[in-house]
Amino acid sequence: MLAHGMVHTYELSLPIFVSIWLAEFDVIAIAGVEVGVTRATLGLVVTAGYGLFGLGALPGGVLVDRLGSRRLIAACLFGMGGSFALLGVAPGLVVVTVSLLLWGLAASVYHPAGLTLISKGVTDRGTGFAYHGVAGNVGIGLGPLLTAVLLLVFDWTTVAAVLALPAVLAGAYAARAEFDETAAVGVHATDGGDVDARTNGVGSLAEFLDESGALFVGAFLLVFVIVMANGLYYRGVLTFLPDLLEGLPGFEPVPLSAFLPGVETGGRTLNPERYFYAGLLLVGVGGQYLGGKLTDRFSPGYCLAGIFGLLAVLALAFLPVASLGIGPLLVFGAAFGVTLFAVQPLYQATVADHTPAGSRGLSYGYTYLGTFGVGALGGAVAGGVLTYADAGTLFAVLAGVAVVASALALALVRRY
Repeated sequence: MLAHGMVHTYELSLPIFVSIWLAEFDVIAIAGVEVGVTRATLGLVVTAGYGLFGLGALPGGVLVDRLGSRRLIAACLFGMGGSFALLGVAPGLVVVTVSLLLWGLAASVYHPAGLTLISKGVTDRGTGFAYHGVAGNVGIGLGPLLTAVLLLVFDWTTVAAVLALPAVLAGAYAARAEFDETAAVGVHATDGGDVDARTNGVGSLAEFLDESGALFVGAFLLVFVIVMANGLYYRGVLTFLPDLLEGLPGFEPVPLSAFLPGVETGGRTLNPERYFYAGLLLVGVGGQYLGGKLTDRFSPGYCLAGIFGLLAVLALAFLPVASLGIGPLLVFGAAFGVTLFAVQPLYQATVADHTPAGSRGLSYGYTYLGTFGVGALGGAVAGGVLTYADAGTLFAVLAGVAVVASALALALVRRY
């Protein structure tokens, strides 16, 4: 739970920095070539880091089955702390890009390691996923909120350096923790394949190809496409959300001097969109808990179909509700946050239902390759659509992605 909160603290603080980078940097200079900074180009920069966050999950999953979860989680935490420390001294977007790539590489091993640990070590798996998700959303909400508050006082580089410290402390704890990582193997009747498997994972390319082939000839293929669609929607809606909110009525910057009369504030402003964004992410705690509990009571497949259908409706309703004013948008944002994050424990349990325990790390590696690797393209797609079209087009595209995911979830239930 501690590590999950840290991963998402960093992941979702980045869109707040995006709005600052758009204003601060005019060009990206690489080897004497200068490229103008737009939403499209900055979307590609952020996608590079987010993409590695997902792409690294597959080799991370292989390592989990070989080395266990604890050591990889500790390495993940130290690596994330180091990458944000580098971000804190970045003189331009080239070093920013390098920092994001290092963060993505370090963070990529977390989800295969953490979810394997829960699926093989916790008896009440659905409840375990629920609390794990709650911790993630605490980081998802409080990370951006802490970032926004710190930006009232410090510049963005100092804020990045301060954010590096919690991961280092959490890594020190993780390096010393001891527990049985396979305490619940053989307990779950819904585990796919050989529930008693306690293998050491794949040890060669041939074994990797055999295990991968066995996964993708069954239900996991459908699950993989579903999680890719979820990743595209998730990243597509969140990457530029603070930037989109800036132009809406009620989100005008407020001078900090209005709250601190007589105090020198250096012209700093309070930006409401950052706090709306943080609040939307924080209410996702309820969605994570709801989704986890649903896995213990109902078929995760039917629940996924319903949740994705609702996400399609919410995407189409976002701009019409926003036009009604900030009050209705606050209520809508709360509902949107709960729905968006209810998906995660549902697909995590679905993966466990359709994969063998002995290759669970590999299974979650592929899962987060799809969710955060392929899904990272959602940021680039969003940046491109917003540059060459408009926000209405973006939300229509996202609604289409959610409809496809809903249909695939129904197909999964009916076929398997």
